[in-house]
Amino acid sequence: MKFIFGKNDLKNFERGQENCYLITNGLGGFSSMTIIGSNARSDHAMFMACTKAPNNRFHLITKLNETIEIQDKKYDLSSQEYVTYTKNRKGHTLLNAFKFDVCPVWIYQAGGVEVQKTIVMKHGENTLGVQYMVRNHTDKEVEFKITPYMQFVNKGMRLNVKQIFETGNEQIKSNGITLFYNTNGSLELYQTQYEEELYYAYDARDGRDAIGCAAHNHRLCFTISSHEEKECYVVYSLKNGEESVNNMIVAEKKRQQRLIEQSGMVDEIGKQLVKSADMFIVERESTNGKSIIAGYPFFGDWGRDTMIAMIGCCISTKRYEDAKNIFRTFIKYCRKGIMPNTFPEGDNNPFYNTADASLLFIGAVYEYYLYTKDEEFVQEAYSIMEDIISWYKRGTDFHIHMDTDGLITAGANLEQVTWMDVRFGDILPTPRHGKPVEINAYWYNDLKIMEFFSELLGKMTAEYGNLAKKVLTSFQKKFWNNDKGCLRDVLSGTVADEQIRCNQIWAVSVPFGMLTREQEKQVVDTVFEKLYTPYGLRSLSMEDKKFKPKYGGSHFERDMAYHQGTVWAFPLGGYYLAYLKVHDYSKEAADTVRGQLEVMEACLREGCVGQIAEIYDGENPTISQGCYAQAWSVSEILRVYNKLQISC
Repeated sequence: MKFIFGKNDLKNFERGQENCYLITNGLGGFSSMTIIGSNARSDHAMFMACTKAPNNRFHLITKLNETIEIQDKKYDLSSQEYVTYTKNRKGHTLLNAFKFDVCPVWIYQAGGVEVQKTIVMKHGENTLGVQYMVRNHTDKEVEFKITPYMQFVNKGMRLNVKQIFETGNEQIKSNGITLFYNTNGSLELYQTQYEEELYYAYDARDGRDAIGCAAHNHRLCFTISSHEEKECYVVYSLKNGEESVNNMIVAEKKRQQRLIEQSGMVDEIGKQLVKSADMFIVERESTNGKSIIAGYPFFGDWGRDTMIAMIGCCISTKRYEDAKNIFRTFIKYCRKGIMPNTFPEGDNNPFYNTADASLLFIGAVYEYYLYTKDEEFVQEAYSIMEDIISWYKRGTDFHIHMDTDGLITAGANLEQVTWMDVRFGDILPTPRHGKPVEINAYWYNDLKIMEFFSELLGKMTAEYGNLAKKVLTSFQKKFWNNDKGCLRDVLSGTVADEQIRCNQIWAVSVPFGMLTREQEKQVVDTVFEKLYTPYGLRSLSMEDKKFKPKYGGSHFERDMAYHQGTVWAFPLGGYYLAYLKVHDYSKEAADTVRGQLEVMEACLREGCVGQIAEIYDGENPTISQGCYAQAWSVSEILRVYNKLQISC
């Protein structure tokens, strides 16, 4: 899809900062700013490099300030908000259009000069290219100047005004980092200056530190003759060498087109989501494998998120080798039946505080097999899947164990081991200790999968099938809430049991469910009535006393609302898959889902262009919140488009 924003979309500074772009390099590095070229967050950066994939990220180039000089007239193309608002740069008034397809493109017009700016990242490298096509329609000579604003700090840190920058010989050195650059412009050096009042409006919205600092000590200068069209460029890289920006753009276009062709996706929104999903698949240096970034700009790669996201990001897109690579990465670190929730960096140990990552792993292997019929890999993964089931039966860390009724219980004290895992000090906003509904839906699903795999591989054990029967009986007896026509969220003996939450939808959407068809339809209907919005499912019914209508404010306020009604995009995929399932994938059901999914085109234009955000306000989900690009949000909607294409 090609996204175009014209001047009517950029009516004022605030409107121009509502949207941003994102491009990535497959290492965890990225480039992301607003569509007017400003930085509205501390994590907005023209060049965020990654020195050790995927989480050792450094904010190198904040932005490039561009000016056009025609004799005694000067036009500032840059946009930026400052604490002292009188200093605001308002280059957005000269911006005719922002376009995004493969790369972000800006088109400026000032004094008879047109400037088209394109940014591209080289996949698999910490290399960023910036190209300007400057068209001088006047009979005067034009000076075009670029001033890089720099930080050279760890992602999330603030630049200290005592930090020293050394520029020369096509290198910029600071804070132990050497950044190489090549350009066809001339270098003009001056004493380092520090901009200490950069204002990040979207950090302020979220209760974060909203004031930033950047340094500059040089500009790149270009001369464009009368009626001349000239390419002006600069390439930044952590490796020494010369790159052609044009070649980088062509290579990236071809790479993305190959991904779309490989996926076989035919729907235009589906094709866009294939490209969006690609941005989350990264190298992980510590394991010499691949992983999936949970979300930009805040998150790293997490076990639970990866196991959910990889079905859409890798399997639905036919990136089967990437899927196996990610599986093997997690298999390597499985301990006592638990997949890591976060991976080690340096000498640190993994964190294993998740009850669902391992169960989701088995479900993902099954989805992989359905698409590939790769029996050899099932054989490779079988022993670790056996180990997971064994540990869950006899008990493992974080109070995860099978009770006498066959159901899984998990968590105690201050442990938060489901995806509703917020903990603020000693406060648990959503304690789900006991038997969470989705954990037990995954548990039964995995037992049936293991029954299938054991037969496939000639193991011929009755263990999994027999236990599955026991789980089914207990689940139907204890989780079904006949009065409300839905499933209890958890079995804990507290008021939380009766809350209507989105977690129940996965008891329907999994391949092997435990409910009757009538019960499944009731769950789907209840979820639509109480929780459905076009951009996601509410995490709690609006009728609940603990429902929070808005997400925002301080860290504490955000945590208190995070799973208390806030709309999450990724469960919407489970809803649509469940809806199609209970209606036997009929043409009528498919038409209904396609009709409801049409709003995704508008969703992809809001917030981060071409992406789906993590969360939205619970009462009226109009503005993206949290991570502006979330892997499982994109993945789960992509799964739906794939299901519509192959089954309906």
